[in-house]
Amino acid sequence: MKTQTGIFKSFDGAELFYREWEHDAVSNGKIIIILHRGHEHSERLESIAAKKEFEGYKIFSYDNRGHGYTKEGATYEFMNLVRDLDAFVSFVSKKEQKQENDIFIIANSVAGVVASTWVHDYAPNIRGMALIAPAFKIKLYFPCAKEFLKMALYFKPELNIKSYVKSKFLTHDLKEQERYDNDTLITPNIPARQLTTLLDTAQRVVADAALITVPTLVLSATKDYVVDSKIQGDFYAALSSSVKKFVKLENFYHGILYEDGHQVAIDEISAFMELCFSADKPIILNEMVKVTQAEYDKIAYGSLPLHREVNYTLQKTMMKQLGGLSKGMGIGLKYGFDSGVTLDHVYKNEPSGTTWIGRAIDKGYLNSIGWKGIRQRKVNMIAAVEEKIKLLQQEGKKVSILDIAGGPARYLIEIASKYPDIEVRVRDYQEQNVNEGQALAKELHLDNIVYEQCDAFNPTNYNAGEYSPNIVVISGVFELFGDNDLIANAIKGVSSIIAEEGYLLYTGQPWHPQLEQIANVLGNHQNEKWIMRRRSQYELDHLFALRGFEKEQMQIDDWGIFTVSSAKMNVKG
Repeated sequence: MKTQTGIFKSFDGAELFYREWEHDAVSNGKIIIILHRGHEHSERLESIAAKKEFEGYKIFSYDNRGHGYTKEGATYEFMNLVRDLDAFVSFVSKKEQKQENDIFIIANSVAGVVASTWVHDYAPNIRGMALIAPAFKIKLYFPCAKEFLKMALYFKPELNIKSYVKSKFLTHDLKEQERYDNDTLITPNIPARQLTTLLDTAQRVVADAALITVPTLVLSATKDYVVDSKIQGDFYAALSSSVKKFVKLENFYHGILYEDGHQVAIDEISAFMELCFSADKPIILNEMVKVTQAEYDKIAYGSLPLHREVNYTLQKTMMKQLGGLSKGMGIGLKYGFDSGVTLDHVYKNEPSGTTWIGRAIDKGYLNSIGWKGIRQRKVNMIAAVEEKIKLLQQEGKKVSILDIAGGPARYLIEIASKYPDIEVRVRDYQEQNVNEGQALAKELHLDNIVYEQCDAFNPTNYNAGEYSPNIVVISGVFELFGDNDLIANAIKGVSSIIAEEGYLLYTGQPWHPQLEQIANVLGNHQNEKWIMRRRSQYELDHLFALRGFEKEQMQIDDWGIFTVSSAKMNVKG
């Protein structure tokens, strides 16, 4: 078996060490990516890669930040591990000239949570994944350990903790215990914040596993002293994939791949991979729609437990009585909390109001997790737009940007000011958003950005002969409408006018922790309940794919709420 090593650059430029293995057998053109468990490194996976069951596959792995031969220090944010996986899959795909559909993921323990989060948030088109004792809920043993750690992080943000996990808790195999104990590259510490954000993210993904469509094998150890194996069953039961399998491994400890009798696990993985590669993945868009539509209907028409109904009624009453003291709440009460002028205040993130009480209320309002996510969405969108501007300018093309429902689009004002040679057109349905944008552009003496009152969902508003932008932005609008037929009008319109080799940038909302509260407390621009139907990234990407758009990149915030994706038109619809 041939082994090579190298370095790849991750999403933030960090350099991570990787390995690749290739058997002497004839290649089948398929790829396996194996992710090591927490504290370990890719070199320990060589014995797994060497298994005869994996002959024909090209096998890759890498050392996480702070692990093995990767010199980059450990990350304090769990979602960075997810972004690293996304970057590695992209790297391997380009290096091997393969598609995601040629890749299968094997992920152990904490890496099982990384892989699960990645397929939930990014909706990749991989063939499948095998999760080996995924660490959705780690046994911390100390009562309220997670809460104590979060409290400690207020005083020491860079707190590191030492793992209690000993080799005797991982495997019955004495030789493997000795190998683990003598491995100087084992990393015993973990940043406390990485652990707490891991646990928060795992809870989110397990609760929302119904939006995972990737074929999935779960191997669960019945004598796992490290993680709670019951949660693995909850995750599996909720999966929407029509190809899935759950296997209990009796008397196995947590380190399944290094256990006595681990060959049974290898056989299960091998058989499942063959199953995944032998047939095309089914399209299950309707099932995805049903999941979030049922959630939408429950919020819109269902009843609430008395305690939550009372809570929301009190919040709404207090907001009407005192909300006027807060500038942000005042704007929301007047124009709707989903309006462009509301978002403009959120983006500014400058608490203001009547007296110190109003400013304090506004500060709490602006610091809600939803608005934090919105601000990060803006940062990610600006980065995406600027990247595409530079690419087009390098090709010698005049940049023309269209936002189909941008509100005042303060961020595009900033971009128009920074890049005076580009042209920007912002459309919006609400007159006050158009007026505010026009006033701001006039104040800054910008003549390269124009505003138009226009309905993004009216197909007659898209005329290719009149206008053909090479960057089109669709941001924060689709989640306001539950009907896919309606938003298909906008996608069809955009596909009809976007320039050849142009870029589409679109946002998504695959998850949100406050949908029920928002609906029952905040009103929209039509003075009705603000009810949103979130769409899985799988559903959103598929809707764009139906009109010939293929996603090429994606960014997501640390909470998993908002995504920013870029796509190019491959085939005109």
